[in-house]
Amino acid sequence: MVRKVKFYNNFNVSKVHKNSILLIGNFDGLHLGHQKLFKYANNYKKKFKLKIGIITFEPVPKMYFNKNTKNFRIFNLNQKKKFLKNLGIDFVIIKKFDKKFSKIKSHKFIKDILYKSLRAKYIFVSDNFRFGNKREGNVKELIKNEKEFNFKIIKPKPLVLKNKVISSTLIRNLLSDGKIKYANRLLSRKWSIESKVQIGRQMGRKIGFPTCNMDINDYVVPKLGVYVVRILQKNSNKILKGIANMGYRPTFNQKKLLLEVYIFNFSGNLYNKHLTIEFINFIRKERKFKNINQLKKQINSDLKFAKKH
Repeated sequence: MVRKVKFYNNFNVSKVHKNSILLIGNFDGLHLGHQKLFKYANNYKKKFKLKIGIITFEPVPKMYFNKNTKNFRIFNLNQKKKFLKNLGIDFVIIKKFDKKFSKIKSHKFIKDILYKSLRAKYIFVSDNFRFGNKREGNVKELIKNEKEFNFKIIKPKPLVLKNKVISSTLIRNLLSDGKIKYANRLLSRKWSIESKVQIGRQMGRKIGFPTCNMDINDYVVPKLGVYVVRILQKNSNKILKGIANMGYRPTFNQKKLLLEVYIFNFSGNLYNKHLTIEFINFIRKERKFKNINQLKKQINSDLKFAKKH
């Protein structure tokens, strides 16, 4: 159920959101493991008649500390906000992760933020949660401070499937391996990229397959190759079908990573439009063709495959 959720960019929450259940984390992907956590928190919500809030960070701390980590996210901030609304929560704090915040001592974070600002009652964290300057704080420190600051730490067990913990890292690895169906299963939705259509070199148009060229920004790079996709346009309920190539277009000796999307039975101008590309199935790896005719023959084969799926 989509509900009204209050978004904050700092810890100065309104009185109605103090004394709540808090979940802290990046929640990248909001996968089945995260969803289990939210269901568990909602049980506490019903039992103790409390509100549920989230603390999450922008940019993702790993990307802040590792400037070379470009393609990391399973989804962007807009998608995170949208999907959080379906999880029974009341408010979200999206804290800007910057130099000043990264220097906060762990005890100060507990005392000034969790206790004084938020008055948290129950705090849900994973076993490997770290916080504070140089990641000095951990779950043991939180538990040690429970009595003094009047909160209770809850550490739900992670969701395990086929002896593997369902995590954002696992899903990134599945995407990198082209195991899109399995990744979608763990996300409980189709993995998707939101981006704006750019004006490209129009090579696709010249060979009879006009494509929407899209930058993938900070998204994780899935296995390079061709995919069955669905295309959703912003402010439109119409679902279009097509194929997409993720890669460097080696036949044309290109160097920039690009997502190119060919939409079935479509005519119109989508330049500068925002599209959501949902990945359904992996067709084949990207490869260099000897000539344009060979490439066109392969694209026709890809289209036949995609239309059956």
